[in-house]
Order: sequence, then C-alpha cells, then structure tokens
Amino acid sequence: MKILLTGAAGFIGFHVSKELLETGHTVIAVDNINDYYDTKLKEDRIAQLTTYEHFTFYKEDIAQESLVEKITQSHADITHIVHLAAQAGVRYSTDHPFTYAHSNVVGHIILMEIARYLPNLEHFVYASSSSVYGVENKVPFSVEDRVNTPKSLYAATKRADELLTYSYCHLYGIKATGLRFFTVYGPWGRPDMATFLFTKAIFEGKPIKLFNHGNMMRDFTYIDDVVQGTISALNHVPQSEPPHHLYNIGNNKAVKLDHFVETLESIIGKKAIIEYGDMHPGDLVNTCANIDHTIKDLGFTPKTSIQEGLKHFVNWYKSYYKVD
Repeated sequence: MKILLTGAAGFIGFHVSKELLETGHTVIAVDNINDYYDTKLKEDRIAQLTTYEHFTFYKEDIAQESLVEKITQSHADITHIVHLAAQAGVRYSTDHPFTYAHSNVVGHIILMEIARYLPNLEHFVYASSSSVYGVENKVPFSVEDRVNTPKSLYAATKRADELLTYSYCHLYGIKATGLRFFTVYGPWGRPDMATFLFTKAIFEGKPIKLFNHGNMMRDFTYIDDVVQGTISALNHVPQSEPPHHLYNIGNNKAVKLDHFVETLESIIGKKAIIEYGDMHPGDLVNTCANIDHTIKDLGFTPKTSIQEGLKHFVNWYKSYYKVD
C-alpha cells in the first residue's frame, strides 16, 4: 500500500506510521507540527520516522486548498488515506472555536477532496472520537446510538466530519471508515491527556486535578491496541451503499479515575496530591465502548490491561524525560 497519512507527528499518527513502515508500506505524511503542545515531542516522533526509506514528510497545514493539487499530482498512485490530523482537546475548544473549524472541518473537506481526485484510492480511514456520543443515554456507547447532542465544540466538529464523509461516499463512491477512538494512552502520548498530566505531577510532587470531584470513568485504550484496530480497519473496505462504516475503537472496560490514579501511584511508588474540581461543561461523566461490531467485522481484540499499559507509559516517560 501507498498511504497518505495526516497527523504523522501526532500521538496516534506516529504509532500508526511506524507500524505501516515496519510492515513494508510506503507512507506519505503530512503534519503542520503546530504548538498546541510541545513541538519537540512532535519533532522527535518525526525524526524516528525519517529513518525509514519509504517515508516522505510534508510540513503542511491540511486546511490549505493547495494541498489537493500538490498531493494528487505528485502522488497520484496513493492507494489509501489515513486521516488522523485534527485539533484535539475538548476543553481547549471552548476558547478556540475557529481553530477547530479550520483544522477539523475545513481540513477534513480538503482530505475528502484529495480522496475524490486520487484515481487509485481504495479506502479512506479517518479519526472520529468517543466525544461524539455527547449527553449519555446509556453505557456502553454503540455506533447505532443517536449522536445529535455533542457537549463540546470539538465533539461537534468530529460529528460534522462523519456527516461530511457520508455525503462524499454517497456522491462520489469513496469507500470510507470512521474510527471513534476512546481515550488513547501510551508511550509518546499527548501532554494534555490525563495519563501524561498525572504522571508528570506525581513525579514533580505537584497536585493533580480531578474534575467532577473524581466521579468520572474512562475507557482507556492502549496505543498498541489502537494501532491494531486502525490497520485492521484499513484492510477491511466497506461494501455497503453508501460505502461508509463507523467503528468504536475502545477497551469496553471503563476505569474509575480514582483507580487510575491509584494504579499510577503504585507503579511510580509515590502518592499523588489530589485537588477536586467541578465538572467541566464539555466533559462526559462516563465513556465506555461497545465494540461488538468492531470485533465481528475487524477482528479487533484489545489486549492491554490498564496496569500493563500504564507501566509501559511510565517507563517511557522516565526514559524520555530522564527522570530518576
């Protein structure tokens, strides 16, 4: 496969790119390496990928119309797209709505236009989010649930991406699969996510903040399982009409935040300083994925326990940041 992959400097994009390259595929990567979080972390991810022979990198904003011509003319033989680039973050979206509209909506349309004009394209796989489930009616969340009540601007943009993709599939016959990721964590993870924030705070002896006074649960999904699910989706092309499928990529095991913190404390060997706060209006109280369809169609089998996954993350953190 020759794959156009956006967001290669990001957490999931880096790991998916690495796996594709190690299994002999060609990756044409796009990422603007923005400063939403530490750009050094993003640059270090890309530095690892550039050691592979079949890796090409463009430092570009996906929301630029010129990208359509650049990619379709220079790489007309692309067979697959994995679109993972987006402005992430539920809480950040409250104060930066235009950033989300630019990256997540305009950027997604640009990628759909690229897909429309690539003559050899077989499959378009893109990142959605568990945030689209919005106001919870039942748990675990199923792809068959209605998702018309997003609680954050971020969630609204990801739901918009799903609807836009459905339209492109209907109009132009593009075969596409959307993946609703559930709280991904692991080595090289994002500094704005709980795993990173809590680990850093515990090592530094600083307080961590638990929203909704700690009464929250998350379906933490380890990065290796996410990579397996993403590549499995890439290999399963929808045959429906229109050819568009949605899948949950989660663990189907919600973990209480207090248990999550206790597990980190045990691995690090140090107690956390905890501060409790009110619920953020964009957050969900509980997320948990129903993965029945994902198991049946994609053979998706998440294998990593929270204990094992957090141990891998802490070991990476200590090595990367030279923490004794």
